[in-house]
Amino acid sequence: MTLQEGKEKFIQSWGTLGSNWGINRTMAQIHALLLISPEALSADDIMEELKISRGNANMNIRALIDWRLVYKELKPGERREFFVAEKDMWEVVKNIITQRKKKELEPMLRVLDELSSVEGTDQEAENFSEVIKDIKLFSSKADSTLDTLVKADSNWFVGTFMKMIK
Repeated sequence: MTLQEGKEKFIQSWGTLGSNWGINRTMAQIHALLLISPEALSADDIMEELKISRGNANMNIRALIDWRLVYKELKPGERREFFVAEKDMWEVVKNIITQRKKKELEPMLRVLDELSSVEGTDQEAENFSEVIKDIKLFSSKADSTLDTLVKADSNWFVGTFMKMIK
């Protein structure tokens, strides 16, 4: 496999992985391209490489910046903006976890809090309340665990992970 074929395969695979995680495929492909790029790329470079429109490129670059996965890089004498990906995989994982928690887990916890106050004394209401309580307990533990993971040092995480898989 040539380097170019390897790059294309990585970009496509990262895009598919992103889609499976609920992230826009193009956003993941732009991230992949910037991850493997040895230098910062302009929106035009990204558009040309991925064969996407300017609007699509700009919208997804902005989302990647919001997720703190991509940063602007200024080049002296250039009017165009250039972009570079966060290359520290531990930072990438922490930023993704943080964003996913904000978008998915935290709203669910708020809904579960509301549902905890459902009134009723019949069997159906008690069953409903019990299920909500169990889901809320699990979700709260997941939230707490993710908070710990985000605050953790990468060496601690890798060491703990390696112990788990042995």
